[in-house]
Amino acid sequence: MMDRTAHRLLSLTLPVQRLFVRIGVLPFLLVVALIVFTSLSRRFLTAENIITVARQATYLTIVAMGQMLALLTGGFDLSVGKIVAITSVIAALTMAPLAVAHPDATAITLTLGILAGIAAGTTVGVVNGIGVAVFNVSPFMMTLGTATITFGVALTLTSGVPVYGIPDAFGTIFNFERIFDIPSPVYVTAGLFVVMYVLLNRTRMGRYFYAVGGNIKASRLSGISTRFYLFMAYVLCGALASISGVLLTARLETGEANIGASLPLDSIAACVIGGVSLRGGTGRLGNVVLGAIFIGLIQNGMDLAQIQSYLQEVVIGILLILAVVADQLRQFIMLRLKE
Repeated sequence: MMDRTAHRLLSLTLPVQRLFVRIGVLPFLLVVALIVFTSLSRRFLTAENIITVARQATYLTIVAMGQMLALLTGGFDLSVGKIVAITSVIAALTMAPLAVAHPDATAITLTLGILAGIAAGTTVGVVNGIGVAVFNVSPFMMTLGTATITFGVALTLTSGVPVYGIPDAFGTIFNFERIFDIPSPVYVTAGLFVVMYVLLNRTRMGRYFYAVGGNIKASRLSGISTRFYLFMAYVLCGALASISGVLLTARLETGEANIGASLPLDSIAACVIGGVSLRGGTGRLGNVVLGAIFIGLIQNGMDLAQIQSYLQEVVIGILLILAVVADQLRQFIMLRLKE
């Protein structure tokens, strides 16, 4: 009798289990968040607030897309926050003196500042890639070490003081400018999403990222240069984090060594909530973007509900734990459905 009841319950929940395996926990969390925060604040679902969420989520979204590459290959990058910081500092330190020396050459000043910042951040990604791919250093230790070094360099260059003197045009173009009432950072993020989508779904490199994360030994035996693709995952992660650093610098209009502290945790949370497996080899870019937007919605909703920033960190941590548990549950259900 008990076996028959259990079998009947299993057959009734089978469609739900298959839906959960296919779409993950994120849609359920989104629905709950929308219901809760709409009831807490009338401003939550207004058009202006949605635009605000889109602008705020751009920085995390870009970093999360890079973090996804590291996670796909079976690792992660704890240095993304400090990459954002060093990018901000180097870009500002490049632009500030040029703006004084050549006030009429704004375009050249902005171009050189952006390139210098992105080069600095990407260099950290190159170091991470060499450590993980060539010297087989644990991603945890390698990226934690480079994060500490990068933060120290940023503080040394600025003495902990914000770098002022950035041309006003920088903030205007890359933060305040609106096209069809949509902030310019959203367009940059959309463009990067298209590039990343093509990379992951239409190129050999993208397929090999999944293969390396799924089974690195089998990939090596198949003739894939696993070291090269591990290296490129961290280089691209660093490059994307540095682009986010440029946009965040435009928003602040100063170079800051203390920004980006929460980005490592938030970017990993966005990926895991979006269904990227911590084991590597599994994940969809669109879900990662939705995961980053979900975290932006949560933070915005808590701001509107006047929840303290310290408690917001607690909520994000709880969401990360729930996402990891959900990932474990998905893996278990997938194995059971295959039997």
